[in-house]
Amino acid sequence: MKLRLLVELDAETNRWSAVFPELPGCATAGDTEAEAVANAKEALALWFEPAPMKLAKGAKMLELAVP
Repeated sequence: MKLRLLVELDAETNRWSAVFPELPGCATAGDTEAEAVANAKEALALWFEPAPMKLAKGAKMLELAVP
């Protein structure tokens, strides 16, 4: 799976922002473009980290892969 990452310099803060448009809330920043991209990789891993959840009786959790 490939995801788009929007990276741009914020003129007000003079920092680089990095946002995954298709993943609400998955965003970060850095002092350099390279730092913003590195931080985005970490943010992406955390965004996809499964959260513990209690399942109803008879429910099951499955894992799917996207080609």
